[in-house]
Amino acid sequence: MRFLIAESETPEARSERRDSVGRSSGETYLAVLNRLAPDARCDRIMPADADAALPSDMALAGYDAVFLTGAPLHLYDETPETRRAIAFMRALFAAGTPSFGSCAGLQVATVAAGGSVRPNVRGREAAFARRIVPTEAGRAHPLLEGRPAAYDAPSIHTDEVERLPEGATLLAGNAVTLVQAAEIRFERGTFWGVQYHPEIGLDEVAGALRRQADGLIEAGLAHSEHDVEDYAQRIEALHREPGRRDLAWPLGLDAQVTDEHLRLAELRNFIAHRVAPTHALRR
Repeated sequence: MRFLIAESETPEARSERRDSVGRSSGETYLAVLNRLAPDARCDRIMPADADAALPSDMALAGYDAVFLTGAPLHLYDETPETRRAIAFMRALFAAGTPSFGSCAGLQVATVAAGGSVRPNVRGREAAFARRIVPTEAGRAHPLLEGRPAAYDAPSIHTDEVERLPEGATLLAGNAVTLVQAAEIRFERGTFWGVQYHPEIGLDEVAGALRRQADGLIEAGLAHSEHDVEDYAQRIEALHREPGRRDLAWPLGLDAQVTDEHLRLAELRNFIAHRVAPTHALRR
């Protein structure tokens, strides 16, 4: 199989993420996909970069799947970066290649297909999205296979999907963010996406909190940088020893977050149910 990872972080955001956790969002996806599909060939591009050499529709059609990473893009702002990211997603829909995205990946696909994104109206969702509940359609959808009636997931975002495009299917939501998972069909393409981050480990959650400490304090989620650092350190301790219930319990977390196999459910399901059957037909 051939995978393409579309990393829409700006160069500045990419550098900040590497400084805090040692890898960019695309490099995180690359490591995860190498574990889930070790025989797959993975390429990586940066659609939002000004000097990005983007593949044509025909070249995109040569991939078995495209994965869109998270990124600090505000899709309601008209900037060169958002225009390039949306143009890439529209080319991907036109190519018909199966695609998956998390966080900003879901938002890019939403806007490219005619929906809208806005700042979170119920405040930040930081560190973890709590009590995500599949809709009736979501309970029957292969993207959420194996997920329980309610679950938590790594998540940190300041924007959310305001309106899904016509023809999209809402698959899950929670009290903070209405659209936590969705399927979007547009032109020749089908996109499966989530607002949360199944691909990131707890060390990356801690890094994200540290990078956004000022915003968390401004939002009233923490009183001081010391509070943010204390929370980040407790999350990191659980990352080092994920089997320790005494570390998980104070954070209110269970195996849906601490067990990597369970946490990666959506990515594994996408490859098994959406990508592998199409790849078999193309051989």
